Amino acid sequence: MNPYIQLYRPVNNIMAALAVVSAAFIASGMAIFTLWGPVFLASLVVFLFTGGGNALNDYVDRETDRKNHPERPVPSGKIRPETALHIGILSLALPALIGFFINLESLLIILAAEALMISYEFRYKKRGFAGNIEISLLVGMLFLFGGASAGNPERTVIFSIMAALATFGREIVKDIEDMEGDTDRTTVPKKIGKEKAAFMAAGAFMAAVSLSALPYERGFGPIYLVIVSAADILFFYTSYLALTDARKSQKMAKLAMLIGLLAFIFGGGLQIL
Repeated sequence: MNPYIQLYRPVNNIMAALAVVSAAFIASGMAIFTLWGPVFLASLVVFLFTGGGNALNDYVDRETDRKNHPERPVPSGKIRPETALHIGILSLALPALIGFFINLESLLIILAAEALMISYEFRYKKRGFAGNIEISLLVGMLFLFGGASAGNPERTVIFSIMAALATFGREIVKDIEDMEGDTDRTTVPKKIGKEKAAFMAAGAFMAAVSLSALPYERGFGPIYLVIVSAADILFFYTSYLALTDARKSQKMAKLAMLIGLLAFIFGGGLQIL
């Protein structure tokens, strides 16, 4: 893979952009087709923001990644650390400029997200729990941002909460996976042990699952229920794996989150149609 593409991790960025589109769809219904301009700009903002966060992450973690992720462009020597930093700064600066062309609510969310991202990378990442909370908030804000770009963020609050909870669980599992290489971080597994951390992650996954029926009760149709049930089953399995295989668990959590996103998209769309 081209090292610059690998640095940007476009698959994650596309998933984040899809979350914004799905939230805009949920917030506006068929009116989304008249809001294609703001929604497209919001998707572009999230693609750039996520890529910038990935680049900044690889710059900050360049030493620990020599052990945890030696295949990444910076620790492998394919990209200079300074180059990753410059890409990260530019990719985080552009969204703020684009936000002026969406609306005020969206711009405020962008600025808040950028403050969270910078404080996470340069301060709270090493503090474990606080960093996990910040990343979870950032993912949850994707849905609020999508709703704001369509002028109705209130309709996306429950989806924001579910996404934040699932992300928190996955962040804990990732910390379990990277426990040996995280020599400069005080993560949750280091503080309370792998087993208790795994139970904490499982609790976050189950909390997200417990909320997943609420959209169905509020009008989302049976298609939503079928797809989100598949995601819920995977989250149950992910919770079990958190206790036995952290690496597999975090990958399964990502798959479950993708299926959950599809449930939001198809459920919201069919509800409107």
